[in-house]
Amino acid sequence: MSDSLAKDSRAADSLLKDTILSGLREMAADSAGHVPDSVREKVAAPDSIGAVVTDSVQTDSVAEDTAKVSKSVLDQPVEYTASDSVTFEAGLGNANLYGNSKVNYTNLELQADWITMNMDSSIVHAVGRPDSTGKVQNQPVFKQGSDQYEPERISYNFKTRKAFIDNVYTQQGDGFLISEESKRDAEGVMYVRHGKYTTCNAKHPHFYMALTRAKVRPGKDVVFGPAYLVVEDVPLPLAIPYGFFPFSKKYSSGFIMPTFGDESIRGFYLRDGGYYFAINDMIDLKLIGEIYTKGSWGLSTQSNYRKRYRFNGNFFLSYQNTVEGEKNMPDYSKSTSFKIQWTHRQDAKANPSQSFSASVNFATSNYERNNLTSMYNPENYTQSTRTSSVAYSKTFERIGLTLSSSFNLSQSIQDSSLSMTLPSLDITLARFYPFKRKKAAGKEKWYEKIALSYTGSLSNSIDTKEDLLFKSNLIKDWRNGMRHNVPISATFSLFNYINVTPEFRFTDRMYTHKVMKGWD
Repeated sequence: MSDSLAKDSRAADSLLKDTILSGLREMAADSAGHVPDSVREKVAAPDSIGAVVTDSVQTDSVAEDTAKVSKSVLDQPVEYTASDSVTFEAGLGNANLYGNSKVNYTNLELQADWITMNMDSSIVHAVGRPDSTGKVQNQPVFKQGSDQYEPERISYNFKTRKAFIDNVYTQQGDGFLISEESKRDAEGVMYVRHGKYTTCNAKHPHFYMALTRAKVRPGKDVVFGPAYLVVEDVPLPLAIPYGFFPFSKKYSSGFIMPTFGDESIRGFYLRDGGYYFAINDMIDLKLIGEIYTKGSWGLSTQSNYRKRYRFNGNFFLSYQNTVEGEKNMPDYSKSTSFKIQWTHRQDAKANPSQSFSASVNFATSNYERNNLTSMYNPENYTQSTRTSSVAYSKTFERIGLTLSSSFNLSQSIQDSSLSMTLPSLDITLARFYPFKRKKAAGKEKWYEKIALSYTGSLSNSIDTKEDLLFKSNLIKDWRNGMRHNVPISATFSLFNYINVTPEFRFTDRMYTHKVMKGWD
């Protein structure tokens, strides 16, 4: 049953007016039908939402009594529903909602099994009711804006927007707040007594910080007085006089302050300064740079990304322009270097028939020598080889075809040599019977038993130096070729006792370059 409180207010006002008029006729009046002023003053009564209904009795006739309604203190109607029933107590001015009840006022929503509204004072009370087993059903849920509370009992005033809450349970930031007694003011700030703050999501937490008193600003922070640690309901002798927990519901972008110093070869520097972009929940971006007084500079970008149940990874790219020594001097040199790192992982449940992964770690041989951070990291500075790989596979289950491709790179830091395979492709077609009838009738023919399958591979690789990689010729310098393998087989029965399995295998190799050698 759903209705706005404004409609119920009019019904209550009409009932109140009729009651007042009938009472006036029975009350003592003079012979002319005039009602004394004392009676007229007692007629005024508050309506269902706090407004005052004044029955003005004219001195000349009781039949001309009218009701004047003052402006309500609530600027919006209060809407309510109840799955069981709604009862009104005219004497007390209460409305009782039973069974999965709900009250809405502006951006406020209150749900409970039993809700009582006092129409005279605009106060609403909500509790859950125990069932036959003693378990509380439809415990109150209080929502206002982005705040949500699950208390055992709550009282709320529509006029002052204040609330008193018993045994509230709410999530704040990455933790949970539980309190025995709480007061909530009009701004949403909660004043807590005998509270618990924990990161354990159980209703009865296994560990928590016991707060004797606290002030909670939802979505911002909690400031508390004396507190101590409790583990498995056992208080530990670890206490603090006061504390502060900040909350954050969103990421923040901002500047990254650089570090400064002096480097013997490149001069004074400002390093690792830039800006951090909190793009959204799935991806971020960091841009930093470095500059030296003798002309060296560098730029770096780093990003982390994640899509739940799909994939996650990170990416790093750095470029450096290094100037060493004084210009026009014998020790003067200028060089460029860069580094790429990429890691990508796909969730196993994202796509059962398709997978993609990447682990790339490539850098020029002089990058670590030019990077100031690597000089103080023995693992990076003494690293001799780097390996990178990217793999992709796709399965077409309907036809039994599988495609898999990969990219592999092995790099030697000491002599700047590298071995690269780009791409390596493998194709596999599962065994099938090309001559078998789709709608077989009669005995199976001998040629229907012939089966074939296919495997193919393609490879393109090179062994070279870093500075010659992009100058190489695809035909002359790269080693590339293809191989096809088609096995054909069948199984026949002879004289019902002998099985014969003939097999024919076709293998083909193809190359784009050939070297002919002879001996004289």
